Amino acid sequence: MQTGENIEGLRKIIDLTRKLSIALLCLHFYYYSYHSFSSWGLTHDVTEKLLVNLRNAGLFKEFYISKLFAMGLLLISLIGARGKKDDKLRLSQVLWPLFIGFLVYGLSHYTFSLPSVTEETTSIFYIVVTSLGFILVLRGGSLLSRLLKDRLNQDVFNYINETFPQEERYLGNEFSINLPAQYKLKNKIRSSWINIINPFRALLVAGTPGSGKSYFVIRHVITQHIRKGFSMFVYDFKYDDLSRIAYNTLQNNFSAYTERPEFYTINFDCLSHTHRCNPLEPDTMLDITDASEAARTIMLGLNREWIRKQGDFFVESPINFLTAIIWFLKKHRRGKYCTLPHVIELMQVDYEKLFTVLRTEPEIEVLINPFVSALVKKAFDQLEGQVASAKITMARLSSPQLYYVLSKSEFTLDLNNPMEPKIICMGNNPQKQQVYGAVLSLYISRIVKLVNQKGKLKSSLVFDEFPTIYFNGIDNLIATARSNKVATCLGVQDYSQLRKDYGREQADVIMNTVGNFISGQVLGDTAKQLSERFGRIIQNRESISINSSETSLSKSTQLDQAVPASTIASLSSGEFVGMVADTPDQKITLKAFHAEILNDHKALKLEEESYQPIPKVREITQEEVEENYRAIKREVEEVVRIEMERVMDTPELGHLILR
Repeated sequence: MQTGENIEGLRKIIDLTRKLSIALLCLHFYYYSYHSFSSWGLTHDVTEKLLVNLRNAGLFKEFYISKLFAMGLLLISLIGARGKKDDKLRLSQVLWPLFIGFLVYGLSHYTFSLPSVTEETTSIFYIVVTSLGFILVLRGGSLLSRLLKDRLNQDVFNYINETFPQEERYLGNEFSINLPAQYKLKNKIRSSWINIINPFRALLVAGTPGSGKSYFVIRHVITQHIRKGFSMFVYDFKYDDLSRIAYNTLQNNFSAYTERPEFYTINFDCLSHTHRCNPLEPDTMLDITDASEAARTIMLGLNREWIRKQGDFFVESPINFLTAIIWFLKKHRRGKYCTLPHVIELMQVDYEKLFTVLRTEPEIEVLINPFVSALVKKAFDQLEGQVASAKITMARLSSPQLYYVLSKSEFTLDLNNPMEPKIICMGNNPQKQQVYGAVLSLYISRIVKLVNQKGKLKSSLVFDEFPTIYFNGIDNLIATARSNKVATCLGVQDYSQLRKDYGREQADVIMNTVGNFISGQVLGDTAKQLSERFGRIIQNRESISINSSETSLSKSTQLDQAVPASTIASLSSGEFVGMVADTPDQKITLKAFHAEILNDHKALKLEEESYQPIPKVREITQEEVEENYRAIKREVEEVVRIEMERVMDTPELGHLILR
């Protein structure tokens, strides 16, 4: 027991042993250098009798016996020595005096072989060299007792302590996305798999620019789902990065489909490479609520700040105005002119003619009544406030290129139709993302309504840079499309970006609804929110207390963040954290992961080099585009003229005329 009396007794024994060691070494010097001591007058009868007795006992029978005994006693005294621990002391500082001391002490007898030296000088050399070796051993042994054997964990950033077991099995099915990876468990690197076995619960891929969202995750979602026979929609923010992958993967995997799918693209910059499609196809709008949804999507897509102001008078009025025009064109001549370009042009007609024509459709009377009332009462300021914001907003879409793509349908948007499966890629342009994004939002709104139905093929919706479009009802899609085998993949840079474009409430719903999420490097609130999802794991903690008498080492365990926000903020490109969802048939115990996704860079590079460019759809001239633009304007003028003549020639409709 470490009581004061025991420690004091131990110290006395150690001191006595060390003194005996020194005394025995001195006797060794005296015995083997006796003639030198005699010539110096340092002999005595008592010591001579003592040496005779020790020699008879065998201690000086051989030269090395007494020397070894002296060193042995010194080592025994050092074993029990307890010095004050020094956390800055290193093993190298201890070993060099011990090594040199043993070497000098053991080889000191060679000083007796020095040539042309007197016996007295030789004795002095031997005594000095041996004593130096003895002192160095004593010094090294004392330092050894001060060496801190149990050092604290040298993992400064606690990375090793934050490692945890991850799923190492490959778990696949006919819908899954499987990404090979590797992770660290303590100091070992182990192989693992990121198994997204239930993509119908939606996948959110987050990461700052350059973190590898598209290269390490989204491209594999596209290729693996096409190889498994999915119909697909791809929103390609930087056209044609993802579209080219989808096209070439499809060319090599037609055998995965029962019915051969067609490949379609929408691209407003290069008209020779785009198909044409009318997002306001009248056959797909069953009632006025469909027109209202389309109007809301296009207006909020063009005015993102309105998303947080829904319900305000000057937000709802333009939406109702646009709804009325869409529904009027849907009903007029069975929707012959029900296209977005015709809607834009009809909005520009003089108020008197426009509202007279619109009043001929009874179903939209309730929508246009506030505008008609303002016009009749000559409240022009109010009317301009209601209508002008819609006209100015929609005027941004007035271009021959957009009109050409939007004015005719070469395919339908029901991409998961079992009889006509499709791969549809729609491209945006970062330099024109606000204008193009609004139109693409309308396409996407119509696609989702057609896709999210029972009895259709399994389908995959991939959105790169999702916040650059406005998707009204994405939370409803994620919540309900699972039973209809619609897999959704959303690519975002950061939670703050989603919050800015969709509003806090909608952003929170999106973040909290997805079942699978994969995140590269993200910062701020996003990193904190993701860190909380991982929960806590048991981590080891160590502490050392050093004082003059003893050193105490304390070890404990505590629950701490499995993946702290600081770790997520410092991920390298290709490193991802996340959590996957399982199914009742395929349970995954280890859902969380912190791993590096492994891409075969050489194979992917060779694959990309072999890609064929997306073929041209047609040869188109600027004159044809301009003629289509002028034709739409003429058709709208014709619609207004015909309806005005009908009203004028029909007495029963005379009350509809506004002057």
